[in-house]
Amino acid sequence: MPEPGETFDFGTGDESREEPKSESSKAAGIGHRARLRERLLKGGAEALADYEVLEYLLFAAIKQGDTKPIAKELIKQFGTLSGVLNADPAALQRVKGVGETSAAALKSVALAARRMARSEVMQRPVLGSWQSLLDYLAIDMAHLTVERVRVLYLDSKNQLIDDHHVGDGSIDEASIHPREVIRRALDLGASALILVHNHPSGNPEPSRADIQITQRIAEAGRLLGVAVHDHVIIGREGHVSLRAKGLI
Repeated sequence: MPEPGETFDFGTGDESREEPKSESSKAAGIGHRARLRERLLKGGAEALADYEVLEYLLFAAIKQGDTKPIAKELIKQFGTLSGVLNADPAALQRVKGVGETSAAALKSVALAARRMARSEVMQRPVLGSWQSLLDYLAIDMAHLTVERVRVLYLDSKNQLIDDHHVGDGSIDEASIHPREVIRRALDLGASALILVHNHPSGNPEPSRADIQITQRIAEAGRLLGVAVHDHVIIGREGHVSLRAKGLI
């Protein structure tokens, strides 16, 4: 199906904008794409601005035409490159010029980023690659619109055994039961765990409920030989470690 505002050239399979383009404007567009490609390949990680990264990603779905206005509107609507890539596909398609193919192209990049970050966590001891863990959690959770609770279960070498999605909703004993968290650790043969949840508001500062449930789980773990290494709260504004704050 063509993107909204796009048509297919059935002779080539390319997508193009509805407005007819002069030969000079087509040449200018091709030249712009070639210059972006060269900067991307030769200029390193900071070669392109965020909107230019989106421009380039949109080339895969929009074969002809100027993708810069669409890219800039996406940044305007969702705030950051990360916000765009983590946006709901339906929300992306409400931006003029973005259809199903473009939304899928953007979501595929977000999926690839998550899997790359997860592989870094899976291959090394978590406590020895703490920044990789934080990167993975930020990519996966910082832009969620619901509060999500996860428990990372670790073996005696602090390698990840299980990344368990406990549920969605506020973190309290209605959504996460200390006894069940520790029971799962024993069933898995885990020696330790890390609690994780996000704050959709963006501010990662812990609430009183966050602190209380963490302390209850830590106490239950001590009784049964399961260490609670940390409780990490993720938000768009950063992260907070309850261990670093002296709250565990």
